[in-house]
Amino acid sequence: MRKTLLAASALALAVAAPFASAYQAGDIIVRAGAITVDPNESSSDIHVGAAALAGEKANLDSDTQLGLNFAYMVTDKVGIELLAATPFKHNVGMQGATVNSLVPSGKLGTLKHLPPTLSAVYYPMDSNSAFQPYVGLGINYTWFFDDELSSDAEAAGFRGLDMKDSWGLAGQVGMDYMLTDNIMVNAQVRYIDIETTGTTYLGTSKVTVDVDVDPWVYMVGLGYKF
Repeated sequence: MRKTLLAASALALAVAAPFASAYQAGDIIVRAGAITVDPNESSSDIHVGAAALAGEKANLDSDTQLGLNFAYMVTDKVGIELLAATPFKHNVGMQGATVNSLVPSGKLGTLKHLPPTLSAVYYPMDSNSAFQPYVGLGINYTWFFDDELSSDAEAAGFRGLDMKDSWGLAGQVGMDYMLTDNIMVNAQVRYIDIETTGTTYLGTSKVTVDVDVDPWVYMVGLGYKF
């Protein structure tokens, strides 16, 4: 009986030990996983010169890449976190009778972007808990690059494509579950305020459209606490 109690106590300690302290001030947390940017875009009418084409809009599709989080715990409950990722690539589409008569495929081109986001995060649970939900608020800078027209758009007479970089706020909710004292699984959801203006030319006419991208950003992965 005594051996059984000792074995049970040892097992309990082995299970409890990894969760003795989830986070402490000075901890560094690195997370990696699959991250998806899913645009929740709304677009102004496409303008050709000073004229607006009523009902002619632009849109973006989703993309999934490798996401990275780097966090530093300022206190046991408050941390500073940087979101990074490998470059996202999106198709830029057009919809509307006029633009689709010019480019039947509806594909204007492609773009790449990087959305580094710096946030303050708050963990409300006691540090002894294996489950660590958190909320965060921060600022995002989205850098657009490698903007390219599709072959269909070029054949229709479009030339050049440029997307304006963006600053905006970002909010998030997430959770870590500690598998050991150092290893965790992570899931997080963000909403990022991204506003951009796309510019191209049709012959000598300047073509512009304002797009509120405002994506939902989803990430799942693993993390390690140093």
